[in-house]
Amino acid sequence: MMKAQVTWNGGMQFEGTADSGHKIILDSSPEVGGADSGFRPMELLAISLAGCTAMDVISILRKKRQDVTAFEVKVDAPRAKDHPHVFTEMKVTYVLRGHGVDPAAVERAMQLSAEKYCPAQAMLRHAAPITLAYEIIEEP
Repeated sequence: MMKAQVTWNGGMQFEGTADSGHKIILDSSPEVGGADSGFRPMELLAISLAGCTAMDVISILRKKRQDVTAFEVKVDAPRAKDHPHVFTEMKVTYVLRGHGVDPAAVERAMQLSAEKYCPAQAMLRHAAPITLAYEIIEEP
């Protein structure tokens, strides 16, 4: 069982912590009473999705001996106009730089993350559709 908590620091700022012991500041914009001093909770959901699948994909590509020199995962997640402003969809884009990176290896790593390994993706796909894309940039 994972345990997480937030502790109010005043205003709209909270300090979050979980089993790992690391801490993160959450806050809101000044328009709703915050000081803009930390992440918004919905931003953390998007970052969690990106981080979860990124760890899977880079791990799989290393095992496949792909020469990846740089890697980032971007999540574009439009939100509903009305409360509760949920994500209406999520597009996950994997951007890889490297030497001779095999597109088939990238596609397989993305598939394994989506279908088998990434719990964030498994949970969030029940809330909104998730599409996957990738770009490989060949390094000189």
